[in-house]
Amino acid sequence: RNERKKMFFCEELKNKIIHENYRIGKEDAFRLKEEPLEILANAANDLRIHFCGNDFDLCTIINAKSGRCSENCRYCAQSVHYKTESPTYSLLGEDVILEEAKRQEKRGVPRFSLVTSGRTLSAEDLEKICEDIKKIKKETSLSVCLSSGLLTEEQFLKLKKAGLSRVHNNLETSRHNFSEVCTTHSYDDKMECLRAAARVGLSLCSGGIMGLGESFEDRIDMLMDIRDLNITSIPVNVLNAIPGTPYGELPKLTDDEVCQMVSIYRFIIPAAFIRLAGGRGLLSDKGRRAFQSGANAAISGDMLTTAGISVETDLILIKELGYTIRKA
Repeated sequence: RNERKKMFFCEELKNKIIHENYRIGKEDAFRLKEEPLEILANAANDLRIHFCGNDFDLCTIINAKSGRCSENCRYCAQSVHYKTESPTYSLLGEDVILEEAKRQEKRGVPRFSLVTSGRTLSAEDLEKICEDIKKIKKETSLSVCLSSGLLTEEQFLKLKKAGLSRVHNNLETSRHNFSEVCTTHSYDDKMECLRAAARVGLSLCSGGIMGLGESFEDRIDMLMDIRDLNITSIPVNVLNAIPGTPYGELPKLTDDEVCQMVSIYRFIIPAAFIRLAGGRGLLSDKGRRAFQSGANAAISGDMLTTAGISVETDLILIKELGYTIRKA
């Protein structure tokens, strides 16, 4: 009887979201946490099909500037505060970035993101990246995204004029937990950055990292804030504990934990592209179950300082699961 009651809650909530445009609250999310995982995942997958069909959003990233970051994010191999084996180099040349963009386009990837380490961009690097974006837009059909820290509205305006379409800046964790993760900038700094990008008309991408020692409530609170910002591209990262960082010894999340959170995130933002990102390679099935539990997007290829899953492998998996890669 209890099992039936729980199943009924999961189905009831799904139907309320579909038929009544219901927005779930924190109490609903905590109740979903108690659902049997298979039932929860199936309901989340139903929501994904209803709101997004079989569209799959695929992107790749290039680590365009690596290491020597002034910030002290405790998970990050690129921070100057920790001793790691992470590579360090200044902004890559235009030819290298353009060549990689063209390579990804040929593989069938519609979205390409430049990622740079550091708190923000210098005036010189901003100009260079604007030129990089112009070149990519001129010579490929790719949509271009950028992840470059805490940029201002003025900087975003220049980037948009150059052809940038989307800005990425992860909240990483909840407001409550943020100071445990980083003290060199604040949660509000990140929120203002995202709002500044939105004000100039750029699309937003923001999510977080699971496995930083946060609570279930932290994970839910973060996503509620993302929902309030009307963000529908949501990277879900799993901590890849890097030796030399303060989080280097934290335990690895289980596949079940990841599938559960992806499912609940689908309930919170039903029309989102929930994107498996960093740490997906730590999952025993490289994310297959999560893609059947509400996730419908991925960062493919290598991550910033760790190996990822090849685009070719992902393309096979995406096709096997019945998805179609959407144009960005």
